[in-house]
Amino acid sequence: MDRWMDNPWFIKVVALVLAVLLFGSVPKNDPDKPGDVNVPSDEMVETVEDVPVKRIYDTDTLVVSGVPETVTVKLQGPKNLVQQAKMLRNFEVFVDLTDAEMGNQRVPITIKDVSERLAVSIEPGYANVSIQEKVTKEFSVDAEFSGNIVADGYIAEKPTVKPDKVQITGAKDIVDKITYVKATVNSSGKITDTITREASVLVLDKDMNKLDVIVEPGVVEVTIPVKSSSKKVPIDIVRKGTPPSGVTIDSITLETKEAEIIAAPSVLDKANGVRVEVDVSKIEENTEITLPVIIGEGIVAVSPEMVKVNIKVTKASEKTISNVPIEINGGAGYEVDFLDPTDGRTKLTVSGPSDIVSGLSAEDFKVLIDVSTLDEGDHEVDMKVTAPQNITWKLAKEKASISVAKKEA
Repeated sequence: MDRWMDNPWFIKVVALVLAVLLFGSVPKNDPDKPGDVNVPSDEMVETVEDVPVKRIYDTDTLVVSGVPETVTVKLQGPKNLVQQAKMLRNFEVFVDLTDAEMGNQRVPITIKDVSERLAVSIEPGYANVSIQEKVTKEFSVDAEFSGNIVADGYIAEKPTVKPDKVQITGAKDIVDKITYVKATVNSSGKITDTITREASVLVLDKDMNKLDVIVEPGVVEVTIPVKSSSKKVPIDIVRKGTPPSGVTIDSITLETKEAEIIAAPSVLDKANGVRVEVDVSKIEENTEITLPVIIGEGIVAVSPEMVKVNIKVTKASEKTISNVPIEINGGAGYEVDFLDPTDGRTKLTVSGPSDIVSGLSAEDFKVLIDVSTLDEGDHEVDMKVTAPQNITWKLAKEKASISVAKKEA
């Protein structure tokens, strides 16, 4: 046995057999069997999107436009290198404009810090850029707002801006196009008081297109002064209804005689007053009541909204006045005899304020009949009464019966 072990050919044969056995013991990968590992290819392709593009140029004196913000990078090569580059993004995509001339030109988009073993393509691979002189100018800011944010009956005065001037930086040809520099104020609801709001500054050309420039500051404060559109007008008293029987309304007075109304200027120009409606149909004694002030169409608000009303009344008393003589008008050349009333006197029932009625007598009344157009014969004629003011009256009879005859020569 020792001789076999000392024989070099024997050792070589044993080593070969062991190698064959070890190779046979290595498991084979079957892609159709679960749990088996699929060995990938040595190379792969990956796409990296939204890769930012760096711009290299003199930012103090130049303005560059036309360079895309991001690009898509396709990486191809060994799997480990591709995966590492995609995960770490330790490469840089850039446009070098250090030696570029002013004006428009087409420049390549390049990449650095990527393995030489990777094939790289960039989409887009070129950029059409514009290189312009960088300028800074000062512009005044105009505030604007929609009239719809101001409540009805209120007026917005000229707004103020703080600061009222801004520095605008951009390409010279773009800055030369600036026509409007505005700060627009918006509001979610109607405003009735002075407001201050922050507003972004918009830079526009003559066609109201937004321009790509840098504004400093980009936000300003806009104050819109708001005041009510108002004026004072008289409060008119409007009587409604008829007083109860026996009640006389002596006076109706208001504690407040003027009101302030709020409305649009066009409405204010035509508004001459507001009113209080007083229903006197249920007033039987001196009364103080509070009533609403009634406004016309287009008036937004009124102050005060309610006013106190003082009503003074007099309760009527009634009295009969007898022996009031009936006077005759006309009848020249005729004799007039009374048939009813036979004595040519009548009576009235009068009512009114007791202090007036109590002092009345027959001498305070004049009862008249007109016979100037009558012929001979018997007639029924109306009696007309002249009476003191502030009283009512009623005749015992509305007509008088008379006889008309020619006087004897």
